[in-house]
Formats: sequence, C-alpha cells, structure tokens
Amino acid sequence: MARLIKIFVFTLISFLLISCSSSDKNTLKVGTISGPETQLMEVAKKVAKDKYGLDVKIIEFTDYIEPNSALNDGSIDANMFQHQPFLDQQIKDRHYKLITVGKTFVYPMGIYSQKIKDLQKIPMNAIVAIPNDPSNEGRALLLLQKAGLIRISESAGLYATPANIIENQKRLNFKELDAAQLARSLPDVDIALINTNYAMSSGLSPKKDAIFREGSDSPYANIIVVRENEVNDPRIQMLVKSIQSPEVMEEAKKIFKEEAIAAWQSN
Repeated sequence: MARLIKIFVFTLISFLLISCSSSDKNTLKVGTISGPETQLMEVAKKVAKDKYGLDVKIIEFTDYIEPNSALNDGSIDANMFQHQPFLDQQIKDRHYKLITVGKTFVYPMGIYSQKIKDLQKIPMNAIVAIPNDPSNEGRALLLLQKAGLIRISESAGLYATPANIIENQKRLNFKELDAAQLARSLPDVDIALINTNYAMSSGLSPKKDAIFREGSDSPYANIIVVRENEVNDPRIQMLVKSIQSPEVMEEAKKIFKEEAIAAWQSN
C-alpha cells in the first residue's frame, strides 16, 4: 500500500510540473506600480490575450526598488514603471543584468509662466524655478538647453546642476525648490519647470499651458524592462506590442487627459 501511495504521489507531482511548465510557456508576470500604469497594463493584458493568446499576470508593487529586484531574481518576467536614467542608476548600484526592450509614455516636464508666452522674449536676469532633487534638476536643465536658453557641459550627463552651465546669454537666475512647490511659485518667478503630475494637480495642462515641453524623444520616457538573457523571448515581443497598442493609447488618453506622449512614436 505504501509503495502504491508513493507511486501515486510521484505521478501527481510529475503531472503538475508538466502542466505548470506547459502553462508557463504562455504566461508572463509583469511588475507595475499601483496606480495609472497598472490601469494601462490591465488593457495591455486583454490585448495580449485576445491577439496573441498570451496570459499576463500583473504583480503590483508599492515602491520603486522592489520591481527591479524581483525581475533580477526571476520572481517576475518584466516590469513597466521606470525611465532609463532610473534603471541605469539601479544597474550601476546593484549590478543587475536588466535591459530595456521598449518605451511606453513620456509624462512631460514643461516650462510654465504667468508672465511670458514666448521663451524668446524672456527678460535678462529672469528668475527660473527648477526642482531641487538631482534627477529632476538635471531633467529641467536639459529641457532649458533644448529650448535654446542655456548650454550645459556634455560631461554633466543627465545629472547636471547650474554649476555645469557653460553658456547663459540671458543670465538666468536659478531658484531651486521642492518639485511640489514649483506650481505655487509661478507668481513670483518668470518661468518654472514642472513635472506633469504636479502641473495637473495644480490645474495646469502640459499640452495647453506649457510654453515648451518634452517630446517623445525625452530620455525620461517610461520603459519596459526584462532580464538580458530573455530579450529574444517571443512572449516579450508580444508584451511590447500589446503595451504599444492603439487600445493602450486610448486608455492613456482617458487617464491622463491626453497629456501622456507615446514615446515609441516619432515627434
């Protein structure tokens, strides 16, 4: 009897392993941060199932560290929550073997003003409010450079500070503030550089109110990330196509009121 029980248990385990293995070939676990991007992934999940027969299981996280850790150790197969500069820093600090396989959306930083409508008419010695955290400060200065107002030393990379400015013909004066305070600073400065989330929460529209903003070529586009050794997995390609689909585009328009820019499309 004991021998028959052992044979039954062994057979059952083997069957379950085979079933799981077979199922896993059609399944991907994708990490997201709870919130709007999880809503987008819910739409991509439906697209993946309907168009490619791919089952996407969404794993929600509440912080920005765990999704890359979980991807690196194999707990999930892909994640969608970060931009390239953040991933690069994570790889540098933690030696992850992760790689980008596609872009999603840019939530653009914009230049706003209550005093001018044309950056070409910005006065000499204008006061410019920028975020005071390293990542967003560099992002703001790169946007000012793209707008033609300053020039930054190439060696500064994505983490430039005012000290890295090598050309400032308008002699702009920089006021470094917490990112959440920038919209409130508009009455007291000539221009302010504000992230989409803080702009929208203050009643500003990047599309309508910004006098200059990032485009689809921004290095701060959110990305789809996988392990390096799985970059050619056909399931990953299906996932990317599902995320970069018209259905997800439509959902992004609803959630972000057309303020999100599809980074995989040209300007």
